[in-house]
Amino acid sequence: MEPLNIIYWTKVALGFLAAVICLLLKINNIFSGITIGILVYLVGDRILRHIFIAKVDEQSTITKTGVGTYIITWIFFWILLYTLFNI
Repeated sequence: MEPLNIIYWTKVALGFLAAVICLLLKINNIFSGITIGILVYLVGDRILRHIFIAKVDEQSTITKTGVGTYIITWIFFWILLYTLFNI
């Protein structure tokens, strides 16, 4: 696989992980959820930068790749899991 594909799908998985963390911590406040989401993204981005810095042209490419998908995945699964477990 190409490095950008790996980064993209890793950020999809991180979005799901952020949603699970929000669910496990029983976060129902949007501001706390956004904080968790940002923290998970920043930690994951930092790790991905160290792994793929030599394989990508620019460092900012790693940060930009998959950010929209991360946000959509995180919000979708947070809402879905919150709804399923709090009925």
